[in-house]
Amino acid sequence: MPSQPTAQPYADLTPDTILDAVESVGLRVDGRLLALNSYENRVYQVGIEEAAPVIAKFYRPHRWTDAQILEEHAFAQELADAEIPVVPPLAFAAGTLPRFGGFRFSVSSRRGGRAPELDRPDVLEWIGRFLGRIHAVGAARPFTHRPALTIDRFGATPREWLLASPFIPADIRPAWESVTALALDGIRAAFARAGDVRQIRLHGDCHAGNVLYTDKGPHFVDFDDCMTGPAIQDLWMLLSGTRAEMTRQLADVLAGYEDFADLDARELHLLEALRTLRLLHYSYWLAQRWDDPAFPLAFPWFNTQRYWQDRILELREQVAAMDEEPLPV
Repeated sequence: MPSQPTAQPYADLTPDTILDAVESVGLRVDGRLLALNSYENRVYQVGIEEAAPVIAKFYRPHRWTDAQILEEHAFAQELADAEIPVVPPLAFAAGTLPRFGGFRFSVSSRRGGRAPELDRPDVLEWIGRFLGRIHAVGAARPFTHRPALTIDRFGATPREWLLASPFIPADIRPAWESVTALALDGIRAAFARAGDVRQIRLHGDCHAGNVLYTDKGPHFVDFDDCMTGPAIQDLWMLLSGTRAEMTRQLADVLAGYEDFADLDARELHLLEALRTLRLLHYSYWLAQRWDDPAFPLAFPWFNTQRYWQDRILELREQVAAMDEEPLPV
C-alpha cells in the first residue's frame, strides 16, 4: 500500500541534481536531459558523452522500502538472465539503487519501441509467449518483500480512504458508496468462485504502455508495481472490447502463453474482478497524489462532478460484468 504522500516530493529534484546524480555513479553526462512520461516516479533520458543515452528513474520518496525496490531489481535481472526481453537496472559500485541529494534512483539502458498493435493476433501471441516465460520464472520462487494483490489493498482500503476524504461530492457520495459496496461484494464472490489459485511473482502492471514493440518483438518495462498474485493479472489488461472480442484476444494470448506456462481456467473468474479493483484503486491513487503539482496538470478532469458520475456508471457496468460467466478457453 502506498504511504501517505508528501506534498511536492520532487521539489528538490532540479536538472542539476539529476545530472549530478547520474555522474555520481561514474557516467559522464553531456547535459542533454529529456523528461519522460511518468508521474508516480520521475524518469529522464540523460545524454552520455560518447555513448548512448541512459534512463534515470528517481523513486517517489516513502513509497517503497529499499528492500522492496531491490527485490524488483533482482526480479528484472533474473528475467534478463533467462533471456526474456526486459530492461533491468544497471549495477554500479553503489549497487542498483544509489542515492544522491536525498533521492534513490536507478539507471538503465535506453530501449525504445512503439505501442503494440493489440488488434493483431500475431502480436498478442508474441506478447503471450514472453508473458508465459515471465511467469515460468516468476513461479520458481516467491517474493519476500514485495506486496501481494489483495482485495483489501486494491479495493476495501481505497474505498474507506476515499469515503473519509473530501474528494467525493456530497450529492454523489451516497450513489458512489452504494455502488462500491456492491462492487466489493461482486469482487469477493468472484474470488470465492476462483478458489485457491496459485500466487506467483508478476509484472503487476502489464498494460500496453509497459510493453514496447520493435521489429524484433516486444520487450517489457517498468516493474515498479511487480507483486505476488494470480497469473491472470498480467493477461487481462491486454483484453478490451466486447465479450466476443476479448474471447478472441484471450485465445491469441494463450496461443503463445501456454507454450511456457499453464493458465488455471479458474482464474478467468477473476478477470472482471481485477478490472474492478483497478478502477477503485485508480481513483484512490489520483486522490492520494493530488498534492503533487504534476497530477493536477496531467489529470485536470479528476475530482470533477463528471469524473465521479462516470465512475459510478463504470462500476455499475462492472457489477453486471462480474455476474457473467467467465470467458471460455
